Amino acid sequence: MWEGASKLVASLKALLENRIFLSSILSLCSAQVLKGIVCAFRYRNRKKRELIQVVVWRTGGMPSSHAAVVCSLCTSSAFVEGFASNLFVFGFWFALVVLRDAMGVRRLAGLLAKALNDLGKQSAAKTGLNFRAVKEIQGHTPLEVVVGGLLGVCIAISVNLLLPSR
Repeated sequence: MWEGASKLVASLKALLENRIFLSSILSLCSAQVLKGIVCAFRYRNRKKRELIQVVVWRTGGMPSSHAAVVCSLCTSSAFVEGFASNLFVFGFWFALVVLRDAMGVRRLAGLLAKALNDLGKQSAAKTGLNFRAVKEIQGHTPLEVVVGGLLGVCIAISVNLLLPSR
């Protein structure tokens, strides 16, 4: 029983010492906290519960946590494994797909859902029929993606320069 627990502790310790993991999780947390701060300043009348939801769960907004995580992952893998490694190449292409999706497909789907909801509400008001709104998924503007990406790169560089390599 104790052997299994010691393996788990050793695995957690190794994970928490992994610079790729650390920079990625720090980028995610930093982006979400910054998103909450931006939201608090932009919409001063928001309730605390709504701000907590922004920090913990909601997608969209400034900066993009998706961009921060994948750019941090890619940058840290370059530091740890090198630019010629398979991990870096995978991380690079994965980052491009996620960044494109964040400001392309997800953003357009959100705008389309908003237009559909507006049209549905107007039709329901005119005809008296019930309308159930669809979920509006928020994507990101190019600026939100760039800021998130830069945040991730800066955090990855900091983590990899400040923490000793093993």
